[in-house]
Amino acid sequence: MGGLRVSSPCFDEGGVVPVEHTGYGADVSPALVLDGLDEGAVSLVVMLDDEDHPIRGYSHWVLWNVPARASIPGSVPAGERVGSLDGAVQGRGYGRNRYRGPKPPFNWSHRYRFTVYALDCRLDLPPTARKRDVLTAVDGHVLQHASLTCRYR
Repeated sequence: MGGLRVSSPCFDEGGVVPVEHTGYGADVSPALVLDGLDEGAVSLVVMLDDEDHPIRGYSHWVLWNVPARASIPGSVPAGERVGSLDGAVQGRGYGRNRYRGPKPPFNWSHRYRFTVYALDCRLDLPPTARKRDVLTAVDGHVLQHASLTCRYR
């Protein structure tokens, strides 16, 4: 399960996420670039979690059934299904079917983790699914996974 790397042209590993990708700005998802993707991958799952929220790993974004590809464009539109990503599904993260960027309270600094899973299948889950449902469904189907950490304050 090695070889996959995820990066973004918007920030470096461990770097500060630009305000446009946060709840204090335009709240649009950053572009993600995948390197070393397994040729057998069928679909991708993308998650964004707040690592410093009192509920550890609080979910800001859950996206699945993204066709296996070397990059995921930024500004993924809101909605249960993403036509521009061949019908990829956005589940319930931060209470919505959309990307919800970093927005820590009280000017606190929080760490955020984008995680990408390369799967050998597509998932049959409704848009009401949450992170825990997706993690259960991917069990036994993960070919690779990688993460990218950033912070916002």
